[in-house]
Amino acid sequence: MQNLLAPSWCGSRKRALDHGVTVSLDALATAVPPHRHSQDQVQQLARDVFAQRTPIFDALEPVYANAQIGFRHTCQPLDWFTRPADFGEKTRAYARHALALAEDAAEKALTEAGLRADQIDAVVSVSSTGIATPSLEARLANRLGFRADMRRLPIFGLGCAGGVLGLSRAVALARERPGTRVLLVVVELCSLAFRFDRLTKSNLVATAIFSDGAAAAVLSSGSGSGSAPTAAVRLGGSGEHLWPDTLNVMGWDVDAGGFDVIFHRKIPELVQTDYGPALEQFLAGKNLTHGDIDAFCSHPGGPKVLDELERVYGLDPGGMVAERKVLHDFGNMSAPTAFFVLSELLASGTHGTVLMSALGPGFTAAFQLLHVAAA
Repeated sequence: MQNLLAPSWCGSRKRALDHGVTVSLDALATAVPPHRHSQDQVQQLARDVFAQRTPIFDALEPVYANAQIGFRHTCQPLDWFTRPADFGEKTRAYARHALALAEDAAEKALTEAGLRADQIDAVVSVSSTGIATPSLEARLANRLGFRADMRRLPIFGLGCAGGVLGLSRAVALARERPGTRVLLVVVELCSLAFRFDRLTKSNLVATAIFSDGAAAAVLSSGSGSGSAPTAAVRLGGSGEHLWPDTLNVMGWDVDAGGFDVIFHRKIPELVQTDYGPALEQFLAGKNLTHGDIDAFCSHPGGPKVLDELERVYGLDPGGMVAERKVLHDFGNMSAPTAFFVLSELLASGTHGTVLMSALGPGFTAAFQLLHVAAA
């Protein structure tokens, strides 16, 4: 991102950016765990584990092909998933692997930004696939050497929307005190929620789409009083929309076996009917219209959700190229996935006003505007 030119802003797009303090995205990094599997390998494992134990497997097996996923990464080797594991074992695995993956992403982002860990003023950590107390950013402090007076914000429970909403919270922290540098770390180990003991449709679908990954970003703020921005990517306004009476759409059911996934089969229909009005309301609040958005950066929840998002955005079928590529190459990693998409878009030369968005438990839509300079 450093080789891009500083942008020039005008009109309604500038009004969407002006908050008195400018915030720039100085680095963006992604990371995946070491175990990489083809979708065919995962499908065969699922058949070995479930086919003889439930009659619904044969009917659901086409989901592995329909998911349009080629490869996925997991923090544990595949044979780990062939036996039961209780919440305690999964929690210990989460603490170990999430910390390692978060450290990998954070170190990459700090290196790209040209910063030491002790130059970071605040750390935001986002994760909803495991429990760790002390939280991840406190554990990272011992690994990376953050200052003792850094501000910390651990975020749990936002699911797939956590990456975009975590970015918005990081922007708010940076904007609060000009000159602040914020490290955002997002890590999800969705594979630890695969349930050997759950012979349900939701669990089988989860084994077909979810995977593990992490992302990290460095943000910095400066005075917005007429000074030109120094970075190619600047953060604009943000927002979210929480639909009432939708607690059963997406989330976790927690028991002694760990997290058991909840997601409603009508999520694509909800996107079709309800997402558009929420988006328009957000844009109107920022003095923008749909036509002011030059590019979209969405969490790729799955092919059907992407189909509906393309309709809402007015794109041709298959038009969300970066989202579909990330889904194919990495699967659905929950919260970090949107940053993998953003990385693809920046690498491809995308510029202008970008809308970053994701859907998560609540049921919630998350929105964050970015302004990317042309090369």
